[in-house]
Amino acid sequence: MKFPIEEVLAGPPFPPPGRVLGRSRKGQEVEGYRFGRGGLHVSLIGGCHADEPVGPAMLRRLVSFLAARPVDDPLLATATWSVVPHVNPDGEERNAPWTAATVPAVDPRGGDDRVYDLSLYMNHVRRELPGDDMEFGFPRGPEDSEARPENRAVAAFLAEGAPFHLHASFHGMGFATGPWFLIEEAWIDRTAALRDSMRNQVRAMGYQPFDVDRGGEKGFRRIDEGFTTRPDSRSMVRWFEERDNPQMAAKFRPSSMEYVRSLGGDPFTMVSEMPLFLRPLEEGETGRPDDPRFRAFLDRIAGKSPEEVRTEMEKSGVRGMPIRDQMRLQLAFLNAALAAVGS
Repeated sequence: MKFPIEEVLAGPPFPPPGRVLGRSRKGQEVEGYRFGRGGLHVSLIGGCHADEPVGPAMLRRLVSFLAARPVDDPLLATATWSVVPHVNPDGEERNAPWTAATVPAVDPRGGDDRVYDLSLYMNHVRRELPGDDMEFGFPRGPEDSEARPENRAVAAFLAEGAPFHLHASFHGMGFATGPWFLIEEAWIDRTAALRDSMRNQVRAMGYQPFDVDRGGEKGFRRIDEGFTTRPDSRSMVRWFEERDNPQMAAKFRPSSMEYVRSLGGDPFTMVSEMPLFLRPLEEGETGRPDDPRFRAFLDRIAGKSPEEVRTEMEKSGVRGMPIRDQMRLQLAFLNAALAAVGS
């Protein structure tokens, strides 16, 4: 069972209205969808970080695709899908000044695509800080009324469909050398084929896996090239407590991955991290966002005109990652995960 990637991407970018799960802080609707009747239970969410727009864009196309399937389609007969394309409509609205504007681009294989405008991104990107971060904002329990209303609404919706076999939260990165994949530590021994498949697909599309070793920091432990364990709130809390910052530590609630696992079973949880902008890795750099030479690039483009930003990008080899390629790899990761849990 897998999604036909090009057919999904060719479909409508906005799905039909969904079920209203709740409302955001500003009163906007948070919509969810449930499709199928099969025994394989899958949850898919996007937008936990509102400055990462490609996951929601892909999931909206995926919902459009599922909504148009006939009732006897194998995707609906085999699985039950719980999908929240965007958990954070307020954050999406705040980031609209740059996410709504893209520029033409050519992918590494010569195909037409589009990328985000780095100048607009630098001027308008908005990201929630810990405490408001929705990925690490799921309720600690039924009594946790201080969790964000969006998180409480999505949590209740996911609880209805539990237990799950697979949960994916689609994320992104501002800058990286290539795609990065975070997976459930308990599934490392069961995902060798998945990891090989994704590395092959990344390279076949003209990219290189982002390979960084964060040494277990905040729960990020390198597995092999391009793959790291997904973080968890306990590791985040421990990180800040060890640095004598209990106020920051107290801001972290369970992630969506931890929350889904708390609902029972042994779900494979995964996070896709697609870079909005690709950057080359210079000798001696780790690829981390705090690399001094990369910080110098960001300092050079701060406050500059669009023309000056484009000039600096050309000098530094920084370029937008084609948006459809980001979605292709998200869907390929989902297909590989479906194969892993199905086996």
